Amino acid sequence: MKQDYYEILGVTKTATKQEIKKAYRKKAIKYHPDKNPDDKTAEEKFKLAAEAYEILSDENKKARYDQYGHAAFEGPQGGAGGGFGGMNMEDIFSQFGDIFGGGGFGGFGGGRSRQARVKGSNLRIRLKLTLEDILNGVEKKVKVKRLIKAAGATYKTCSTCNGQGQVMRVTNTILGRMQTQATCPTCKGAGKSIDHRPKSSDANGMVQEHEMVSIDIPAGVTDGVQLKVSGKGNDAPGNGIPGDLLVVIQEEPHDKLKREGVNLHYDLYLSVPEAILGVSKTIDTLKGKVKIAMEAGTQSGKILRLRGKGLPSLDRYGNGDLLIHINVWTPKKISKSQKKIFQEMLEDENFKPVPDKTEKSFFEKVKDMFS
Repeated sequence: MKQDYYEILGVTKTATKQEIKKAYRKKAIKYHPDKNPDDKTAEEKFKLAAEAYEILSDENKKARYDQYGHAAFEGPQGGAGGGFGGMNMEDIFSQFGDIFGGGGFGGFGGGRSRQARVKGSNLRIRLKLTLEDILNGVEKKVKVKRLIKAAGATYKTCSTCNGQGQVMRVTNTILGRMQTQATCPTCKGAGKSIDHRPKSSDANGMVQEHEMVSIDIPAGVTDGVQLKVSGKGNDAPGNGIPGDLLVVIQEEPHDKLKREGVNLHYDLYLSVPEAILGVSKTIDTLKGKVKIAMEAGTQSGKILRLRGKGLPSLDRYGNGDLLIHINVWTPKKISKSQKKIFQEMLEDENFKPVPDKTEKSFFEKVKDMFS
């Protein structure tokens, strides 16, 4: 079982962004590879701290983690949603090195020189899912147009930064000379520049291609949730790493069912005779047909709960319920003979409303529905 991100950094859920950053910096210094050479345990803790910071420092990811836990980031290729699927130490240094300011990551070991690795741009798509897809989870294949390095493209070390992707700048201030580190303006941080550019490729030696990408959608996803397929975005020139494919879930409306979290709602209409006499009804659920017996004298507004017939929770804690709302349908137009029958009923004591004291009010039913 994965360790809680808040526990990894030693902060609470109410910690501010600055407190999270401070906690991460403390952990990263403690377990930095330069300070703990050949210590695999320290290296693993260093990676975990970076993973926790990557999630908790982003407001959207943090909100999803608070709601769904690690399940919000499970998925294709170890990173559906923002995890560190496939990230190595170089990726971490490249992505979070600036948290310590210029002049090296942490300042250990005489200033370890690490070549920056530029990450290619992310791609974003919308993926439509039905409630049936969401019920059990589904694998979807989509065609993605992404930039890749052209065959035959070669790169040389950038002469401006000597392949580091970063340049040092010295500025004279009233406090003296200050040295800062900035992205190389020539190679834009790639550390490489194009040496041989094949025909039909762009200025960076890149071409567009269509690729079929398989996406594993976990059961219980909600509308607007963003999943991540690591490494399926645009390539980066030189020795860069590919960006990611961000998949935004778009839930398609169901013709009979309405979703509310993990619960589903179904409106069942009965005619007046059916409500009076009682009737059996067969309804379609996401898990097949279900037959329901309506007792004689069924009241409009009654709610039936079919436990476990809803959607699964993304955190794998069981299924929601299917709530069936009973509505007695009153016709707007009736024949003369029908009208005569109902007029006779007006004076019949049996048809005068006398609510049972055990019958719950509308507000009590709503309260029960959400309990």
